[in-house]
Amino acid sequence: MLAARLLMDQGIHVECVNFHTGFCIQSHTGALRNPEPGAKPPRHDALHAAQLLGIKLHMVDIAEDYVRIVTDPKHGYGSNLNPCLDCKIFMVRKAWQLKEELGLHFLFTGEVIGQRPMSQRRENLPHIEREAGVEGWLLRPLCALRLKATEPEKRGWVDRKQLQGFNGRGRRPQMALAQQLGLHDYPSPAGGCCFLTDENYSRKLQDLWHSRGERQYTMDDILLLKAGRHLRPAAHFKVIVGRDETENHFLSGFRQQRWLLQAQGIPGPVLLLEGTPNEEDLTLACRLTARFGQGKLAPTVTVRVEYQGQEVLRSVTPLPADAIPDSWYI
Repeated sequence: MLAARLLMDQGIHVECVNFHTGFCIQSHTGALRNPEPGAKPPRHDALHAAQLLGIKLHMVDIAEDYVRIVTDPKHGYGSNLNPCLDCKIFMVRKAWQLKEELGLHFLFTGEVIGQRPMSQRRENLPHIEREAGVEGWLLRPLCALRLKATEPEKRGWVDRKQLQGFNGRGRRPQMALAQQLGLHDYPSPAGGCCFLTDENYSRKLQDLWHSRGERQYTMDDILLLKAGRHLRPAAHFKVIVGRDETENHFLSGFRQQRWLLQAQGIPGPVLLLEGTPNEEDLTLACRLTARFGQGKLAPTVTVRVEYQGQEVLRSVTPLPADAIPDSWYI
C-alpha cells in the first residue's frame, strides 16, 4: 500500500497483482475459524488494499506451477519449508510476464532491505532481479534511496527524491508514513502470509512426503494440512480430527477417497482417515473418534464409518487418554 501510494502521488498509473500459491494463510484461516459474536467477516487484504487505493488488482492463481518451487527449490529452504528466494524470483518473473501482457512499463514491490531474512537481504536483492530477468526494472520505493537507481528513475519516470530509504526489520517508519499518507486501515505490519514459514505446518508436510516416499502434493493435501488435529498411529495411515464445528464441515468436504468417521447421537468431531488401514486400524480410528467427542467417558459409543458412499456402524469403547502417545501427534 505504501509503495503504491508513493508512486501514485507522483501521478504514475499503478496496477497490482496478488498471487495465489495454495499456501496463503489468509485465504483459509478465516473460513476455518468460528467467528466471535458480532465480529466482522474475514476480509482479503489485497482486495481491501486495492479498494482503499482505488487501483486495479489482478488475482492470479499460480498454485499448479508453484509445486516445483516447493518440492525442489534451487536455493533451498529457510528455517522451515519456505523456499523464499525461489518464490520471490518466480513471482517477479510471473509479474514481468503480466506487465508485458498489460503493456505497462516497470515493476515495483513493497520490499525493505533487511526486513525478511532470505528474500530481502541486501545481497539477495540484485540476485533476484538477475535470475528473474528484470535487472534494472524492479523498483523498491520504500528502500530505493539505499539502492542503485533503476531504469524508471534514470529515465525520469519516477522522481527518486520522493522515494524512501527504509532499512531493517522495524516497522515504525512505515507506520509513520502510513499516518502521513492517511492510510489507517491496514493489516498487521509484521504479519506473514505463508504457511510454509510455520513450523507445525512444515512438519505435517514433511510427514506427508515421508509417508508417500516422494516430494509431491495435491491441492487437497495442502488444504487438509491447514485444518484439524493430525495423528499418525502407524506409517501406513493417519487421521485428521476436527476441533470445532467449522472444521467438521470443512473436513466433511474431503471424504472422497478417505474414510469419514463420526459418533452417532453424541456431539463430537469429524475424523478423516487416509492411507491403507486394515480392520484393526479402522477400529482404532473409531475409538479415537469416540475419545475426542463428548462420549469419551461412556462405556460404548456408536461410530458411523463412511467410505466411497457406503456406511457401516461400529460400537466401540472410547480410547483412554493414556493410550494416545505423544509420538502419534504430527
